[in-house]
Amino acid sequence: MLVKRSVTATLAKMLVSIVILSVLATGLALITVAGSLRDAEAMNIAGSLRMQSYRLAYELTNGSERLGEHLLQYQQSLQAPALRNLERFYVPGDVRQKYLALRQSWQDLEKQVLMGPAGNYQSNVASYVNQIDHFVLALQRYSERKLTIVAAISVMGYIVVIGLVLFCIRFMRRQVVTPLKHLVDASLSMQQRNFNHPPLEVSLPNELGVLSQTFTTMSGELAKLYQSLEQKVREKTERLQQANRTLEVLYNCSQALNAEQLDQRAFENLLNIVRLSEQLQCIQLNVQDSLTQWQVASGEPQPTLPWHSLMIMQDHKPLGSLSWQYHHQAPHPQLMQSVTNMLSRGVYFNRAQKQHMQFLLMEERATIARELHDSLAQALTFLRIQLTLLKRTLAGSSSQSNEIIDDFDRALADAYQQLRELLATFRLSIQDADLNAALQQVLEPLRLLTSTQIQLHCLLASQALNAQQQVHALQIVREAVLNAIKHANAQEIVIRCELTLEGNNQIIICDDGSGIGSLDEPEGHYGLTIMSERAARLGGTLAIRRGKLGGTEVCLTFPP
Repeated sequence: MLVKRSVTATLAKMLVSIVILSVLATGLALITVAGSLRDAEAMNIAGSLRMQSYRLAYELTNGSERLGEHLLQYQQSLQAPALRNLERFYVPGDVRQKYLALRQSWQDLEKQVLMGPAGNYQSNVASYVNQIDHFVLALQRYSERKLTIVAAISVMGYIVVIGLVLFCIRFMRRQVVTPLKHLVDASLSMQQRNFNHPPLEVSLPNELGVLSQTFTTMSGELAKLYQSLEQKVREKTERLQQANRTLEVLYNCSQALNAEQLDQRAFENLLNIVRLSEQLQCIQLNVQDSLTQWQVASGEPQPTLPWHSLMIMQDHKPLGSLSWQYHHQAPHPQLMQSVTNMLSRGVYFNRAQKQHMQFLLMEERATIARELHDSLAQALTFLRIQLTLLKRTLAGSSSQSNEIIDDFDRALADAYQQLRELLATFRLSIQDADLNAALQQVLEPLRLLTSTQIQLHCLLASQALNAQQQVHALQIVREAVLNAIKHANAQEIVIRCELTLEGNNQIIICDDGSGIGSLDEPEGHYGLTIMSERAARLGGTLAIRRGKLGGTEVCLTFPP
């Protein structure tokens, strides 16, 4: 913005105008006063002309010798410089005319004085003196007029100067003082971080207008900058709060996964922490096993709300997904990604923990199998050798002795066979924590022993069973399948693993064999008893009955 009317230039013009007016008024007054310096002299000379006129008349009557001298003196007085100044252009016309008429009348009187007779001069001197009186009165009025003009010029000068001073004061108040006061108020307002100050007078065509415009622009820019800084501070604060909340949630989640037993309850606690922290409607963890999947959820899903999900990856392989619903505010994406990564490690450790527990159980059972092999199996083998030697020694003896030896041989053979089955049971090896994969591992050696078709339909998630439950369930399934192969002559065996309507785990083994005649086991056989004991260890029940279409149906039901 350009300065159209500078304050300093305007003030300078006003001051110069005041000075010029003062100089003019004073100059005119001085000139007028200077022009009045010889007025008194002129009036004195004009007044002396009356006396000189009467003196000439007296001397003319008496015949004085000094008449000529006085006549010359009169002529000099009439032509005095003080009176000759009255012939100038600025002298009023009546004064100049009276002076000119006085000189002309004197020329006639001078002739009368020089040529006589004396009576003529004496008769005309009274009228001439009267003319001098009028001339003196005109000089007096002329002098008074000049004094009046001086006074008028002074008064007018003072009035104009006072007007200029008042205008200058008004100009200063409007153009300088008021805008400066507004600028000071605005600066104090800005000092208190209040940028909504009253509008400044930016339309002024002077430096203060430019300053007001610049100040307004600067105030606007500072307001924007301050708002931007406040917004950034709020954003940083929100980010820090969000980061703090995220760290707190992640810490609580890590504490939930830091349980001694990483099971379904630990995942439920983690999901509940995330749901309450992010105010979600529902959050679900879906984990995919080999053929089945298991789900852990927190909250009630709403069918009208959309689902949002993230994949759970481990070594670039999908393990499942984390899905959630929310009403208003979406959860922080970085938090959900971190929770997803934490869940992927949790699922991995869950499987590893379960597999480790199975390995421990298998190792313990293998140790028991080795102890049985090294003690009881060796003793039975020794007894069989001794029984063979006894048969040879008593060859040809009584039939009663042979019958006792045969019974003893059969009992020893059955004991040895049961011991071998028991050792095979204890030496069962499970390499996978997935229930479906573990069942496949158990059934694979049995498929090699028979031509019977063995089908598996597993709908139970591996998370539904812990390591100990899974080992007992696998042993029951293996024992039931072995019984169907050995004793029922079955052509097809179907194994179904599913959830009941009450939420319990259920494993059913059906075959199309000859069916079981009685639940009473022969002497020396304990397979059904062991299966029932395992079911009791699981906190469930074992039902063995004939199938609807024939064969045998073994149903194991136990809580998750």
